[in-house]
Amino acid sequence: MYTFADCHVHTSFSGDCSILPELMIQKAIEQGIGHLCLTDHMDYDYVDSDVCFEFDPEEYFRRLTHFQELYKDRIDLTIGIELGLQPYLSKKHHNLIFSHSFDLVIGSIHLVHCRDPYFPSFYEGREEEEAYLEYFECALQNLKAYSNFDVFGHLDYVVRYGPNKNRFYSYRRYKELLDEILRTLIKKDIGLEVNTGGYRYGLHAPNPCREIICRYRELGGKIITLGSDAHDPSFLASHFKEVAELLISCGFSSYYLFRQRKPEELPLGE
Repeated sequence: MYTFADCHVHTSFSGDCSILPELMIQKAIEQGIGHLCLTDHMDYDYVDSDVCFEFDPEEYFRRLTHFQELYKDRIDLTIGIELGLQPYLSKKHHNLIFSHSFDLVIGSIHLVHCRDPYFPSFYEGREEEEAYLEYFECALQNLKAYSNFDVFGHLDYVVRYGPNKNRFYSYRRYKELLDEILRTLIKKDIGLEVNTGGYRYGLHAPNPCREIICRYRELGGKIITLGSDAHDPSFLASHFKEVAELLISCGFSSYYLFRQRKPEELPLGE
C-alpha cells in the first residue's frame, strides 16, 4: 500500500494547537501515514495577538526523540520546525538552526511588516490586490535577507484570508514578482512546499495554487514537499492523493522528505 510523507504538522508545541505530540503520532500511525515530520511554529516577536508562537527547543527535542525511539517500528518520525520569517530575525534564526539538529526547516511568512494577514485588519482601507502584493513583496524581501531553510511554506498563504480569497486571484496578476520568488528559491536550492491547508479554507486548491506549482516546474524547480499543516489529527495527509495528481499534471514524478536537512526523493505513486 502506498503511504505518503506529511512534512508539515503541528502539535501543542505550537501556540495555536492543543494536540499533544504523542496523540498526533498515534493518529498518523492509525491512518497509515508512512512518514511524519512535526514542524511546530517558531515565530519570534509575533505581535498581532496574545498567542505565543515560541517553544523551548531543548524540551521539544527531548520529547520528540523519545517518541522517535518509542514508535520507530511503526512510523518514520522526523523533527522539523516552521520559522516565521522576518528580515531582522536572520541572526536569531541562524543561531537557532545551527544549535539544534532539525531534519526539516520550513520558512514561512506569517507577518507582513508586523501584521498577520490572518486578521481582517490587514485588508481594511485598501484593495485586496494591494494587500496580496504587499505579502509577496515581503516574501521576496525575506528570501533575500535569510535563506538557511529547506522549503518555503504555503507561498500564497495570504489568499486563505483575503476578503474574496482566491475568487479574483491568479498567478498572472503577480507574475513578475512570483517568478522572481520562484527563481530565487531555485537558485538557493530551497524547495517549494505544497500545503493542503488551502482546501480547509474553501480555496478548493493547495497553497500555492496550481499555476505557481506548474511555473516552478517550468523554471526548473524540482524539490517539492507535501504538508497538511494539520493542527488536528483529522487533517493529517488531507487531500494528498488529489495533490499528487495535480503535481503529476504539472510534470512532477516525485516529491521529497528531509532528513538531517538533506532531501530524500519519493515517488508520487505506486
